[in-house]
Amino acid sequence: MRGFIHVYCGDGKGKTTAAVGLAVRAAGTGKRVLLVQFLKGRDTGELHSLAHIPEITVLRGKASEKFTFQMNERELQEVYDNQTKNLLTALEEARKGHCDLLILDEIMGALSTETVDEDLLKSLVLYKPEPLELVLTGRNPPDWIVEAADYVTRMEKVKHPYDRGIQARWGVEY
Repeated sequence: MRGFIHVYCGDGKGKTTAAVGLAVRAAGTGKRVLLVQFLKGRDTGELHSLAHIPEITVLRGKASEKFTFQMNERELQEVYDNQTKNLLTALEEARKGHCDLLILDEIMGALSTETVDEDLLKSLVLYKPEPLELVLTGRNPPDWIVEAADYVTRMEKVKHPYDRGIQARWGVEY
């Protein structure tokens, strides 16, 4: 069976949620899932649930208390090295056939902040193994990703409590 490329993008809530939903569905049918999260380090509710599903492996970077725009060059290089290492691991796992579904959560943010190797990502997206189902999430996908994708779903924020100063809530937004 041929796998497809899915893109969940936009400024609306739900990109990671959609990807996690697909992961749970795939695991429920016996598929092996690798979820790699970029630019995310805080504890989230979905991590607790996913830990109970043996078919799903989650790979994350080192947690940071800062946003990339607050980091100095050394810190940015550390993030780049760590995230590129995780992307390389994902690429190797996909090429070895160790996962049926690969999710690169918030990869667009890593690209836009230049904290991951874009050429390495291109090699995965443009030459992905035929049966691999690949999901890429984040706000602003570059044109080359949109062109390579089979599915593109744009989440559009119409209204959000954050606009009224309400912070993200445990179990709802994270």
